[in-house]
Amino acid sequence: MCKSRYDSLVSGRRLDKEGLLKVIKEGKAPLVLLQSLLAAEQRKLGLDEGQQPGAELLEAVNISEDLGLQVELIDRDIQVTLRRAWRKMKFREKFKIIFSMLGEDDDEVDVDLDEILESRDILTDLMNELKEFSPGAGEVLIDERDEFLAQNILNIDSNKRILAVVGAGHLSGIERYLSSNQPQNRIEELSVVPKRSIVSKGIPWLIPLFVFGLFGFFLYQGSSVDIVELFTVWTLANAVLAAIGCIIARGHIFAVLTAALASPITSLNPTLAAGWFAGYVQLKVAEPTAEDLQQFLKLESFGSFWSNKAGRVLLVTALTNLGSMLGAWVAAAGLIGGI
Repeated sequence: MCKSRYDSLVSGRRLDKEGLLKVIKEGKAPLVLLQSLLAAEQRKLGLDEGQQPGAELLEAVNISEDLGLQVELIDRDIQVTLRRAWRKMKFREKFKIIFSMLGEDDDEVDVDLDEILESRDILTDLMNELKEFSPGAGEVLIDERDEFLAQNILNIDSNKRILAVVGAGHLSGIERYLSSNQPQNRIEELSVVPKRSIVSKGIPWLIPLFVFGLFGFFLYQGSSVDIVELFTVWTLANAVLAAIGCIIARGHIFAVLTAALASPITSLNPTLAAGWFAGYVQLKVAEPTAEDLQQFLKLESFGSFWSNKAGRVLLVTALTNLGSMLGAWVAAAGLIGGI
């Protein structure tokens, strides 16, 4: 495991209010939700036998420390892994993964953990199934981490005997990498989050430039009616869809009003997001308790995110931003149709 994951496990996987506010301000709500959804999915499958994901790795660290053995945390930072996975996934992959995790399965599936761990064929099938389901995520979550873990094992003092404790699904990949004749050292390359292209960075500015261009054109033409119509379409589309996103997240009425008021303005400035403001208001008016914050990273189903106040703050932030983004595109489409 990585240092950040180790720290969260040692501290009891707690989340505090300062950390929650930081997540909102830095626009990391979708990333934290994705991480929590993956952990909830693991618990739902029962692959952790009633323990928190990573508990077995933490136990290995505790035993090593009791024996006075040196401990090396060789995994890649979880935030880097998730960001790389998200960037490499195509839109349809993101949709499929989110849809599958949001879907509630009423049928209980019994998982024979011993059978899975004893059979590498089953583990290989599970890994291949993930790669087929989402090639981008599979490459980052499996292949890249296999290489990252193996290279860090090689970087440890070769004169020492090394016991590496890793997830069973990574055994084959790590062995394959270690047995290769000339393994490449790509630690630095694999530790970098791919930068967004100039095109992707410029896309969020297209709608504001288009709207401001229309305002300028109507002002130049001296058409006050068109300006009023433009303002009305832009405001309504942004306000309504941002508010709907906040309502779906079951945001407080003040958070919904904040989303509706902020979206028409923030959509004209890609450096701001309506969800940040709505999430902050939700945090203040329906403040999570210490128990909410403690239990957030231990939720076992997606439905629990709505009942947990900390989870609801993140949902308000993320879904308001999604609604605001859709509102901007709908408004732009409406304006183009009305020209």
